[in-house]
Amino acid sequence: MSYQLAICDDSKNDMEYVMGLIQQWSEKSGVSIHIDTFPSAEAFLFHYAEHKNYDILILDIEMGEMDGVSLAKTLRRENETVQIIFLTGYSDYIAEGYEVAALHYLMKPVNKEKLFSVLDRAVDKVQKNETVLHLESGGELVRVPIHQLRYADVMGNYVTLHAKEEYKVKMTLGELEKQLDERFYRAGRSVIVNLTAISRVTKSEIRLSDGTAIPLPRGAYEGVNRAIINMG
Repeated sequence: MSYQLAICDDSKNDMEYVMGLIQQWSEKSGVSIHIDTFPSAEAFLFHYAEHKNYDILILDIEMGEMDGVSLAKTLRRENETVQIIFLTGYSDYIAEGYEVAALHYLMKPVNKEKLFSVLDRAVDKVQKNETVLHLESGGELVRVPIHQLRYADVMGNYVTLHAKEEYKVKMTLGELEKQLDERFYRAGRSVIVNLTAISRVTKSEIRLSDGTAIPLPRGAYEGVNRAIINMG
């Protein structure tokens, strides 16, 4: 499989330097990668309107009229899975990227080993986002991309999966758990939650980024927090 990567940077020298490092990483790791380059956020968006198949984006934060964070916010409105890596010359910008779920920040000049490590993680995440659950719900076979699953809860003999839609499936929570990866945590006997969808954890509930509140059983608070730390 070949991965689609775009670099968006208004500094031609910086862009060529990063592109050279990515090509070295590709040869070293044996991962096939296609690279497109863009001198501005506007140029990227013009191209993206027709070509939305990017897996990884490397965005300079400090660009002309539209900066990298604004570009990322625009993309996140319709694309949850593209892996975003920011380049910046200033550490002041780092807090701005939390809401666009940036994979990492790399300070300029880019360190080769750090970039290689981040690209390894990006490819790993892209592969995981391609995983699909095949389940029977309402008399038909449904496909649920694993990254869309926010949480699942059980009532009686049925598990309800809360993704872009809700799916009620006759199975146990344990059977579902075996099909999931380390992004998912079983918080007590009746719920599995996607750790990447959590915005806040209190002693009594888990709050998801979409506002959903999931009651937390007594004694489960520490385990959820430990799972979030371990996943990161």
